[in-house]
Amino acid sequence: MGVKFKDITTAQPIDMEHLKGKVLTVDASNLIYKFLSTMRQADGTPLKDSNGNITSHLSGIFFQTSTLISKQVKPIYVFDGKAPELKSKTQQERIEIKKESEKKYKEAKEAGDLETARKYASRTVHLDKNIIESSKKLLELMGLPYVQAKTEGEAQASYMVSKKDAWAVVSQDYDCLQFGATRMLKNFKLSASSKNMELISLQKTLDDLQLTREQMVDVAILVGTDFNEGIYGIGAKKGIKLIQKYGNLESALQKLDKTIEVDPNEIREIFLHPDVVTDYDIKFKTPKKDKLIDFLCVDHDFGEERTLASIDKLKKETGQTSLNQWF
Repeated sequence: MGVKFKDITTAQPIDMEHLKGKVLTVDASNLIYKFLSTMRQADGTPLKDSNGNITSHLSGIFFQTSTLISKQVKPIYVFDGKAPELKSKTQQERIEIKKESEKKYKEAKEAGDLETARKYASRTVHLDKNIIESSKKLLELMGLPYVQAKTEGEAQASYMVSKKDAWAVVSQDYDCLQFGATRMLKNFKLSASSKNMELISLQKTLDDLQLTREQMVDVAILVGTDFNEGIYGIGAKKGIKLIQKYGNLESALQKLDKTIEVDPNEIREIFLHPDVVTDYDIKFKTPKKDKLIDFLCVDHDFGEERTLASIDKLKKETGQTSLNQWF
């Protein structure tokens, strides 16, 4: 889940009304994980069609995104590419956690403990090729743009915000700040009355901490990222004090008589100069009504009445418009 920076950022509450007319980049993997984790039956089983295909992600993307667009907020979904090699250890640790959760899920289900079963089921989520490809197909039929990142989706989404091609990144991971996103939205909610949605500004964070972005990345490396283990006993607040006092990571490590197991410059490069797509062409188009009905209602057993209502929401707000008309 990235760098643990919750305690050192100042989040401002924000509601949906303040996002009206804004374009947002969405960490697709992050959001699809959420749909797959939460949209489940009582025993933890994901939503499926009559052929056994998982549909939790399709339901989440279609209905919630349609509602979002009806509020005049437009998302650009960004999908992960190949993760940097330095992330392999983190990925393996996550695989082991999922394996253990799958074991506990089966045990709880067999014991008839549905509450525990559902809890562990939500921790077994993984995105396979079918889930990713069906998500992209649905977005295309909805007339919504997406970008396939070269590496980290968060890096691509953050880059697009830094270039002012979107207003903010929707994500739960503070890595977006290290990647240079000028704004990020946490706890993103569709409800206009929600009190949990938060806006975090990169510049305000840097000003409050009296750090440069490069120094903030050094703090992240000290604390630990998806690409390295941090120094034991150093949290974000202590890391900030060390970088403020000694100026950079190398000087702080020298004073601590500690080392990082990988070259810090490799991690800096990932955050400060990520490999991103720069020639993306974003257009919001009219949804393909008939093909959407076939895909959702015929192929995946969605209810036609509710599906048609959501298509109407899309048609009212989208069309053959350029991205520039949404700034």
